[in-house]
Amino acid sequence: MPKRKTTSCWSMAVIACLLFVAATHLRGAQAAAVMSVDLGSEWMKVGIVSPGVPMEIALNRESKRKTPVTLSFRNGVRSFGEDAVTDGIKEPASAYSYLLDLLGKQIDNPIVDLYRKRFPYYNIIADPERNTVIFKKSDTEEFSVEELIAQILVKAKEFAQEATNQPITECVITVPGYFGQAEREALLTSAQLANLKVLQLINDYTAVALNYGVFHPSGINETAQYYVFYDMGASHTSSAVVSYQLVKDKHTKETHPVVQVLGVGYDRTLGGLEIQLRLRDYLAAEFNALKKTTTDVTKSPKALAKLFKEAGRLKNVLSANNDHYAQIENLIEDQDFKLQVTREKLEEICSDLWPRVIKPLEQALSTSGLSLDVISQVILFGGGTRVPKVQETLKQYIKQELGKSLNADEAAAIGAVYKAADLATGFKVKKFIVKDAVLYPIQVTFERDPGEGAEVRQVKRVLFGLMNSYPQKKVITFNKHTEDFDFFVHYGDLNHLSAEEQSYVGSLKISRVELQKIKELLEKTKNESVDAKGIKAFFTLDDSALFRCTGVEYVYEKQKIETEEDDEGTLAKLGSTISKLFSKDKEEDKKEEGSQDGNENATEGEEATGGKDEEKSKEQEKNETKPTEGEAPKKNETIKIVTVKEPVAHSLTVQFTQPLSGKSYEKAAEKLNAINKAENLRNQLESSFNALESHIIDIQQKLEEEEYSSCATKEEKEKILAECSAASDWLYEDIENPTPEMYENKLKALKKLTDVFMARHWEHEERPEALKALSKMIEGAEGFLKSAKNLTKETNPEKDVFTQVEIDTLSKVISDTVEWQKTEVQAQDKLKRYENVRLTIKEITNKMSTLDREVKYLVTKINLWKPKVKPTKKDKKKAKKDGEEKKTEEGGEQEEGSSSGDGDAEKVTTEQSGDDTNKEEQVEIPVTEKKTEGEEEAEEKQEVPVATPTEDHTPRSDL
Repeated sequence: MPKRKTTSCWSMAVIACLLFVAATHLRGAQAAAVMSVDLGSEWMKVGIVSPGVPMEIALNRESKRKTPVTLSFRNGVRSFGEDAVTDGIKEPASAYSYLLDLLGKQIDNPIVDLYRKRFPYYNIIADPERNTVIFKKSDTEEFSVEELIAQILVKAKEFAQEATNQPITECVITVPGYFGQAEREALLTSAQLANLKVLQLINDYTAVALNYGVFHPSGINETAQYYVFYDMGASHTSSAVVSYQLVKDKHTKETHPVVQVLGVGYDRTLGGLEIQLRLRDYLAAEFNALKKTTTDVTKSPKALAKLFKEAGRLKNVLSANNDHYAQIENLIEDQDFKLQVTREKLEEICSDLWPRVIKPLEQALSTSGLSLDVISQVILFGGGTRVPKVQETLKQYIKQELGKSLNADEAAAIGAVYKAADLATGFKVKKFIVKDAVLYPIQVTFERDPGEGAEVRQVKRVLFGLMNSYPQKKVITFNKHTEDFDFFVHYGDLNHLSAEEQSYVGSLKISRVELQKIKELLEKTKNESVDAKGIKAFFTLDDSALFRCTGVEYVYEKQKIETEEDDEGTLAKLGSTISKLFSKDKEEDKKEEGSQDGNENATEGEEATGGKDEEKSKEQEKNETKPTEGEAPKKNETIKIVTVKEPVAHSLTVQFTQPLSGKSYEKAAEKLNAINKAENLRNQLESSFNALESHIIDIQQKLEEEEYSSCATKEEKEKILAECSAASDWLYEDIENPTPEMYENKLKALKKLTDVFMARHWEHEERPEALKALSKMIEGAEGFLKSAKNLTKETNPEKDVFTQVEIDTLSKVISDTVEWQKTEVQAQDKLKRYENVRLTIKEITNKMSTLDREVKYLVTKINLWKPKVKPTKKDKKKAKKDGEEKKTEEGGEQEEGSSSGDGDAEKVTTEQSGDDTNKEEQVEIPVTEKKTEGEEEAEEKQEVPVATPTEDHTPRSDL
């Protein structure tokens, strides 16, 4: 028992340490800001949230709320946003944009062919290892799509950090809902290259639905409300049917709002970009028709880039106007171009696009199983929905008004940053449960040999069906295999998609899992009395829609004889408790939906379940089996059924487009670090150059003004101007390998020379205000002194706050300060502005500090002063009668005739005699403030009972 008690104390200490570490971690993380990135094909919006600051959109360097997703490399300089767009006009092949749909794509994907057709001036080659897209700029410069996206995310992080003044390492990124495993993994790799931890990849329509639910909670109740969110962005169009409902949690009994995606439809090639390209090609055809040159304008990359930019401007203007002029100076060969374009003409050249507008909405309603009758509202977001023809087409289909209550540009970014705050440590937000839906079903395929010469059969099991909600976990059980085998994970039935869309999806394979040493594992337990439950593979589809095979186990049950002495030790129990606190069994929280999938061919032994085996094993562990007949059970022995889980050795091979990894990833990281380092150095170089240049120009201008030049001697002025001229000449020389330190040192030397006359000018400019402040302080001190003289013992005995020494001291400080001010001002006025300053601001402030200190001392004293209290006549009579003296409350001095030998006077009023019959009432006489003579006489007439101890029971020493 003593040993067990000691162990228990030690285990409690371990738990305390664990809790302390966890609490320390939480406290340390509470100050971190997080961000969201609404990463579109054309624009990027960055949402931010930090402790004490509400959710907001971070501004870029131009103080705008959205930034073009474009970056360029020109003349060794990397540019972003508007600067990169400008570079793209001068050198189109050096500026990269509309990259999002190229993530995770093989070079032979139709999307890559479409990109080449839209932007023919890029040199796109295949990655020799992964067969993905590589932009080749020159023989020495080439970039993968992941590298380019990573640099854009670096810029997004910079915007967020500048807005919050905090380092940011965590984010939530929006993605199109049709992104598969390859695209999502590629985006995660880009974020990793940007040193960002992705808390979640959230579908853009889901982020908008979350935004709407958070900021419009009044309509959410126990009855499901259905909405459609329709998005037309730059490159794609999507539609999502969602439901809002208050749902009660079975475990916590708390009620939370839930947004669930019920149906999704999309068109990945329909968007504002396609309309802009139609306009570009129309303008090019019209210019060629004018025959101003013999050169086809579409063959000139620079001219094509100019037409593309003007088409984008024209599209936006025609959304609000019926007609507008397209104007381009020097389009090609010094030829200008001007053409009037009407909205009607725009709608005509895009006539084949308008019927496609309603297809995503129809698809979303179809997959959700709902009709327009139950839809509360169709809500728009995305820049493309501003096109009048798009809105007109939708209104004709739904026959009701469109919802326009959301900010079409920023809704997704704000919804995503709300999710980031929910997932990050250190923030507490209102719980809003989000359930997204599977767009591409995922299934497992494996082969089984029935034996007896029968043909090997291929078996398929659906893990996550179309529109199944996620995040979710599934388990599949193999109980017919006795040898090593493998199974394949891939996309399931995609018949709900068009043939063209299926080609865009690319490879349908996800992964191959090879199980090893199965025979050895089975033989290991063959001699034991076991009940095999099969080989179980565990899968998850997390909240980023990323598929994972989390583990494979061989599960069996066996009998175990236990006695009372086999109880688990305290440390073992502690380990079990901590394990249960920080982890969940892989088979928990599975849904019945999974078990329905697994009921197919159940007689053959394989099934996909939501994970109910754990409950069964727990029940069996509780059951105690009786010993067989003829056996006499030993004393205090029981036989229990225990479940044993043995890990199965396995290897996993990714079969979709491989993300950057290994040496390729390390090479990309080194390249990005070198680019970032070079850019930082260039920024420092530009900053130090600009600082030196600005200082030279500023000093030269100031020395031309009388106000400043009068503060320098003729010799100083000539020397400064000569140094500025020399520095200016040096600044614009062709310096080889300049460094920021070179400019900073030059600026430091020049400032040392110019600070002399600049300091004199500052003294002359600031002195009048300083003297004015000193005069006001003297005036105030003199007024205070006049009042203080009436609070001395000589002038006012009842209010003797100050001593005469204190009054004299303040008076002397004031007179000295006045005399000093008069003398110094007269002396300073006799000096020229270029001469050394005699009356400095520092000396003035020192005098003000001395005067302020003396006044504050007296002010503090009067605030703390209280009138002295004299004892009343009644106090004196009582003191005389009791043979003792009272101390006055304020003075604390003993009066004449007092004696401490008779004990503590307080005991007279607190102790009682031993005999209650002889006890008299004890009364304390309070010390009062000074009263008038009438009040004193009235009190003397009152009879006050006095405590008189009896001689028989009260010791004299207590009196």
